[in-house]
Amino acid sequence: MKKFTIVAALVGAVALAGCQDFGPKQGAGTLIGAAGGGLLGSQFGSGGGKLAATAAGVLIGAWLGNSVGSSLDRSDQLYAERTYNQAFEGTRSGTESSWRNPDSGNYGTVTPTRTYQNAGRDCREFTQTIYIQGRAQTGTGTACRNGDGTWAIVNG
Repeated sequence: MKKFTIVAALVGAVALAGCQDFGPKQGAGTLIGAAGGGLLGSQFGSGGGKLAATAAGVLIGAWLGNSVGSSLDRSDQLYAERTYNQAFEGTRSGTESSWRNPDSGNYGTVTPTRTYQNAGRDCREFTQTIYIQGRAQTGTGTACRNGDGTWAIVNG
């Protein structure tokens, strides 16, 4: 019965992971959380109750693991956001700025390419390249300064 419970927990974790489109950290967090939650849940109850406890453990563990993995991916976004704001605020057009997250190894660059005003707001077009697990993803966009002085990407 214990082998069945462990297999059920792992199958549940894989099924849950296949339902979402998220980064590798978030996916790993979901799988690890689901497996751990399933194993913990399998320690309670007996018969059908044990199966229900295992299923609940898988679901709760997957949810918690997904949340932790998602938060880790946000650290990459924070490094990038800080660099983008500095580049939009005080970097000449054509000057590249870069960021790197030492924990994940992900990194990228942003280059403002044109500055203009739109409806009284300062705006900057930019190009970006982001390297996730060594694979480059490039794009272009536009950011405009909000009334409070912060920058927001309005097209990108």
